[in-house]
Amino acid sequence: MFDRIKSVYIWGAVILLFVIWYPMVGILYLFDRDPAKYRTGRFFRYVGAAMTYVNPAWKIKVSGKFPENPRNPYVIVCNHLSNADIPIISRLPWEMKWIAKAELFKIPVIGRMMTWAGDIPVDRSQKGKREKTIFIAQDNLRANASVIFFPEGTRSKTGRVIRFTDGAFILAVRNKIPILPLVIDGTSNALPKHSWVFTGESNVKLKVLEPIETAHLKKEDIPMLRDQVRDIIINQLAEWRGVDPAEVDDLIYEQNHTETTQNS
Repeated sequence: MFDRIKSVYIWGAVILLFVIWYPMVGILYLFDRDPAKYRTGRFFRYVGAAMTYVNPAWKIKVSGKFPENPRNPYVIVCNHLSNADIPIISRLPWEMKWIAKAELFKIPVIGRMMTWAGDIPVDRSQKGKREKTIFIAQDNLRANASVIFFPEGTRSKTGRVIRFTDGAFILAVRNKIPILPLVIDGTSNALPKHSWVFTGESNVKLKVLEPIETAHLKKEDIPMLRDQVRDIIINQLAEWRGVDPAEVDDLIYEQNHTETTQNS
């Protein structure tokens, strides 16, 4: 019974936040002359951060060194475990444009605010449209606004880090912009699945890692950069969980599982 009462409060508070924020984001968008809509985007992130504060089921620890100049752009990458990742990452005190599935922009209220904030839709079904996403992201970097990718492309269903796509790393190398890795853990069960009721607590960790320079890299270095960043994220997750990195790397796990099955 307590979980139901708590969940009614949480969802009611979240809905109220969006009702309040929606007109304010729209008004700010109309008067925001920044080519990256920086102030509009930053104000929109506040509603995501506020969602994490009205949810007593989420215990969140944020660590790492934040960028000194928020208008010094980065290509930011993070592992992806749950839709809860997005509001939690919004706690970070700088603006970044989100590369997000095109379907999200069709959601009433939320999709409109994402558009106002300058977030970037990606349609993975067509290669040409994916390239358009890179060009839009490039324009934001030139306007001194960071962009953020989930390079796995989808949520990990196992908690392990799955294969990274190249998009974020192509963008970084092409524009000589540093990569800023983030690592998040503890969100896999932070949102109810097939239910509206929050049960128990989620202890979430979010860490900002050291940036990786790309000014010296060339196109042929992109796979190396991608794998380097992926390994850094895997190692941090393994340290938090107290396990061997091979248990966090989905590619190694699947390979070992396949070999075990074939040998049995």
